[in-house]
Amino acid sequence: MSFCSFFGGEVFKDHFTPGIYVCSKCDHQLFSSRSKFEHSSPWPAFTETIHPDSVSKHEERPGAYKVRCGKCGNGLGHEFVNDGPSKGLSRF
Repeated sequence: MSFCSFFGGEVFKDHFTPGIYVCSKCDHQLFSSRSKFEHSSPWPAFTETIHPDSVSKHEERPGAYKVRCGKCGNGLGHEFVNDGPSKGLSRF
């Protein structure tokens, strides 16, 4: 996600305050805190976006998609197919 520093760790992983997550580069709305779930990875995880065009995705390898801001293209992380709180949901 755009919120993390590679060397400093993720500060929003355990952050569950109600609100909207936006792109750190252009403030485009991405995810609602209602779609956030606890996950073992060091990054925040979400089950759905705010709007259909909140993010864009392209497959990097089978089952793994690079996720970018739908407005400015800022890199947000990866989506892994069938990885989520219920079978069939994805993690962003």
